[in-house]
Amino acid sequence: MSDISNFTLYSGGHKGAEAEFGRQAEKHGIKEINFSFDGHRMERTKGIQTLGPDQLAEGNVSMEIVSLKMGRNFSEIDMIRRVIQSIFHMVNKGYQVFSIGWIQVDNTIKGGTGWGVELAKLFNRPVSVYDQERKAWFTWTNGSWAEDRPVISHKTFCGTGTRNLTDDAKKAIEELFDRSFGEE
Repeated sequence: MSDISNFTLYSGGHKGAEAEFGRQAEKHGIKEINFSFDGHRMERTKGIQTLGPDQLAEGNVSMEIVSLKMGRNFSEIDMIRRVIQSIFHMVNKGYQVFSIGWIQVDNTIKGGTGWGVELAKLFNRPVSVYDQERKAWFTWTNGSWAEDRPVISHKTFCGTGTRNLTDDAKKAIEELFDRSFGEE
């Protein structure tokens, strides 16, 4: 494993999965950057980088495209748009992507979290999802999800996911960090 000081977690610091990714990064001595914007409520306050209107616009995408790619409708409200824009920054900065949620039959991930996974696929990034229903990790390989035991192997990585984190998923995040960086 490379020098741990060279690793950086990019996240959003939100309640649930993102806060747990941040706690584990802190426990293992990994730099943490949490993207935020005006009006964004966060649980993690470490490494906050507030995105202004111009920075948010870099992640701008038509909500029609998001809805089409995700196979469901997202409203056009401003807060959802800013969340989608901030997710762009997380995935753009964090080469390897880890997400917590539910894999659906159409291979998308439930909720707004799914946009980060779709961006990772579009950017041809390594992406793994812990499916809370199946209680297992899956990695996107050759156009489908394959059960896996991923490790954090890239110096920049993104941790995102549902606000409704189960105890099993919390343990899965902890084990991901322990597998990747050794137990503290």
